[in-house]
Amino acid sequence: MKKMMVAALALVATAATAQVKGRFEVHDMGSFRLHVYYTNDVMNDASFIVEGNDSVVTMEQPLFKDNAAEFDAYVEKMGKPVAARIAVYHVGSTADHPVLMAEGMGSFTKGPVYGGMMKGFAGTFGEAMASLPTGSVAEVAFGTTRTIAGTAFHFDRGASTDFPGGKVYFTHWAPARAHASQLQIASAKAIDAEIAEARKSLQSGATLFIGGHGGASGKEAVEFKIAYLGKMKEALASSPTPEAFVETMKAQYPGLPGEENLAGLGKALYNAK
Repeated sequence: MKKMMVAALALVATAATAQVKGRFEVHDMGSFRLHVYYTNDVMNDASFIVEGNDSVVTMEQPLFKDNAAEFDAYVEKMGKPVAARIAVYHVGSTADHPVLMAEGMGSFTKGPVYGGMMKGFAGTFGEAMASLPTGSVAEVAFGTTRTIAGTAFHFDRGASTDFPGGKVYFTHWAPARAHASQLQIASAKAIDAEIAEARKSLQSGATLFIGGHGGASGKEAVEFKIAYLGKMKEALASSPTPEAFVETMKAQYPGLPGEENLAGLGKALYNAK
């Protein structure tokens, strides 16, 4: 659970390529290129490739076999060696390759919470899932910067639900113009933490905001997130029941995608009171 800081952003150009399962989008950052892979899987996961002059770094490799095959074929076609594989929030199809994680994440992914979640996924998705990683894990201490493939990756703490970065800002969930779910926000305290972290991300100077769910967004999505979470906090304070909370949020944002998430979100917020 961390974010990455990479060199200063320059002109951003996007190019989508047709894929059998997902799609790729390329952002030209001047000193490197950021390839975003939208898996289109059931969890709306995204994976990333940071391309330097001579090698690449992968982040959040896909969880499902079809996506993994597509992602690996794309990397191979680039014709550059993989200098490192970073698992931020999602362990994926890294097979027996060594993996970099933020401090504490290696043991956390093997513990009852994350490990139990992965066992649940295996039971639900079965053979569609890629085999779980078997490679060695090296943890990077918070506050550390690693230069890999000519790009600086900064590992640091942020809000209790995320970790901060710099010029390209990575969080578990990319900011989006959509309703949040109970997987993103589960308490009033989490709302405050997310608002503080979003404001911090704007102050970082970043112009591209990426996440393991949702892919890549611009500054306007972060600004929307801050305003949206402010309205959520007001709705939580003024609504006596989860049902009233849901109706208030619908009225504030008519037609906003993700309305189906509001019932679960309301239940989680009121259970946490």
